[in-house]
Amino acid sequence: MRNWLLPEYFEDVLPAEAERIEALRRRILDLFSRWGYQLVMPPMLEYLESLLTGTGHDLDLRTFKLVDQLSGRMMGLRADITPQVARIDAHLMNREGVTRLCYAGSVLHTRPAGAAATREPLQIGAEIYGHAGVESDLEIQRLLCAAMAACGARGARIDIGHVAVFRAIVRLARAGRELESELFTTLQRKDLPGIRALTRGMAKAPREALLLLPELYGGPEVLQLAARRLPRLPEISAALATLRRLARVCDIPAGFDLAELRGYHYHSGVVFDAYCKGVPGPVARGGRYDEVGVAFGRPRPATGFSIELRELTAAVAGPAQRAPILAPPYTGANAADAALGAKIAALRARGEIVIEELPGHERYRAELGCTRRLAKVAGKWTLQPLKPKRK
Repeated sequence: MRNWLLPEYFEDVLPAEAERIEALRRRILDLFSRWGYQLVMPPMLEYLESLLTGTGHDLDLRTFKLVDQLSGRMMGLRADITPQVARIDAHLMNREGVTRLCYAGSVLHTRPAGAAATREPLQIGAEIYGHAGVESDLEIQRLLCAAMAACGARGARIDIGHVAVFRAIVRLARAGRELESELFTTLQRKDLPGIRALTRGMAKAPREALLLLPELYGGPEVLQLAARRLPRLPEISAALATLRRLARVCDIPAGFDLAELRGYHYHSGVVFDAYCKGVPGPVARGGRYDEVGVAFGRPRPATGFSIELRELTAAVAGPAQRAPILAPPYTGANAADAALGAKIAALRARGEIVIEELPGHERYRAELGCTRRLAKVAGKWTLQPLKPKRK
């Protein structure tokens, strides 16, 4: 048995990649802080009902479950941090006005989201609680655009939808829960023959609207077409007005997909996915989820997004990093040695990486990647090029 092997779709993050991930995490969290978002750190484990309240069936299937040995209650390893942050807002922050929160941490999935996906994504996100207007949707979307820009994401774009459009149409059709679920699944596949079969016998207006939804994908012209051809229902008119406002302030190219129903049972309004070059799927997802607050016993409208940090890191250039400096070990044995300690501290204070070479390890220098060394020249510690040892 090879006891050093990891389970499928789990992997170690080695130093070079880990350093890049951490650099982006700090950059994004610093950005969130400048916008007024406060960092929270929920636990990895919670009682299952708390993790899944108001989130729909999909999250339940993705959640690892175990029994708490202390209480005997069922617990879950979080598959999404948003429900935890909603709980914190509802029961711990206890604010009456707007609350801005952010987070960064690993989540665990029972199955990978795709063939090349990890079962341990690293989520970093931001959320606004306590405001139901389009202004908070606008702020969240602008913050996501700023985060993508801060990371240097190339070819960034965002696709935006609104779950109220589909909900209004199925309500007009008086579709039962079973038919609504079938229509939802068929729309996700953009399966027009399937939609025709499911809507046979339905009234003309909702049937034509459902058949049109898969075609409502593209630029701002999609919203114009939707306004002309979809039923003139208040919910649809309000959704289209919100999407038009979002399109005007987006700092990266925006498209629209009115058949996008990801998180349909979880979100209550705008939904969006962000993409960039180098990643086949979305690197960020978000939207409005007012119903989560209701589920926690304190109605609080909410909107936010989460970025899959490992996916984003793989697609952007890493920060420039100078090669380390090799130094003799500082032991503090005498006054002369103190000068070496002071020089090492000064170099580290200005951002240099200084590695002290431990006795007996001189032959392993090549593994350290150092290109310079600290050497004593004319009584002073100075930087010198480090020549590779000849074999």
